[in-house]
Amino acid sequence: MVEEEGLVDLDRPVREYLPEFGLSDSAAAKVVTARHLLTHTSGFAGDAFISTSRGDDAVELFLTDVLPGLPQEIPPGAGFSYNNSGFVVLGRITEVLRGKPFHVLVRERIGEPLGLEHLATVPEEALLHRAALGHVTSKPGGPHEPAPVWSLIPAMGPAGSLLAMSARDLVTFGQAYLENKLVSAETRELLWTPEVDVPDLGGFAQHWGLGWMIFDVEGGRMYGHDGGTIGQSAYFRVIPDQGVVIALLTNGTSQALYHDLVGHLLGELAGYRHPARPVPPEQAPRIAPELYLGRYDAVLTSTEITATEDSEIWAEETPRTDEARALMPEVERRRMVPLDADRLITAEPDRGEYQVLAFRQPGADGRAAYLFRGGRLIPRGD
Repeated sequence: MVEEEGLVDLDRPVREYLPEFGLSDSAAAKVVTARHLLTHTSGFAGDAFISTSRGDDAVELFLTDVLPGLPQEIPPGAGFSYNNSGFVVLGRITEVLRGKPFHVLVRERIGEPLGLEHLATVPEEALLHRAALGHVTSKPGGPHEPAPVWSLIPAMGPAGSLLAMSARDLVTFGQAYLENKLVSAETRELLWTPEVDVPDLGGFAQHWGLGWMIFDVEGGRMYGHDGGTIGQSAYFRVIPDQGVVIALLTNGTSQALYHDLVGHLLGELAGYRHPARPVPPEQAPRIAPELYLGRYDAVLTSTEITATEDSEIWAEETPRTDEARALMPEVERRRMVPLDADRLITAEPDRGEYQVLAFRQPGADGRAAYLFRGGRLIPRGD
């Protein structure tokens, strides 16, 4: 780990390691640190799935050709918003410090020392194994169909777009943290110390450490990370107090399966229990609709919150780019009901799950400045 070896100070500006690091907000570019990137608090747009190259220069080109054009959605350090682009920057720092492409470093510094036998760091390596094709639905509640691609773009490699492995190898990776094989016990505790709180969406992490999700569950605390590409989902949990590691890999959308299967294993193996999943209340609370209504624009999608004359609330998500249209071919429109003063929940489940939307930073006029959806803090666009 470059920080453990003294190669990086997490609180120094990224530009000290990458002089070419630039953003559309030049003031933000001067102050963003590696800690901001690890905790998803840098504030610039995080879902820029813009292809650069299929070669080993893909990450470098993302820094020079894509990053300078990304909008600064929130000020650095102002709040948590999951940021794939930020991890690409972290990947580029390791490439510069180590002098090798990121995917090579993953194999040399993690795969080989741990003896991972079913690991692919680029798609060509996945051909050596029984790699599953992802499955997606073209509309809410529709049937699953083969995904149009197997992986996301090479430039997003440090954010996990190319990485694939077996569940057994992922468990081995988790065990290495319990046994201090990759980092020291002191570094592990730094990684697992909460750095920022996360708005409550039900089932999502309550806190974030240095790159790790942190969950408060009945019985104790657990750590891990989730991942998803087009039609693929991964869930990874480490319960250090009980010495338990759980990995669930699927080739389709699987949040309900995660709660049922992993929730059962948590109880059987660790005596832990997930908090109850949020459901629409029998009696919806009264809310001031002006808090929610409006359009919220992310890089990939736009979400419009509207109300009808009879006070029904609707959320409509529209893809804005070709990359987004690959993820969601059609506009998704769902009826919402108030969950509490600053959250909405879908009135009907989709594949056994209710989706929660949270709203943040209401101004003097009562209108929220941000929508928190799917781990992203999305600014109001209207």
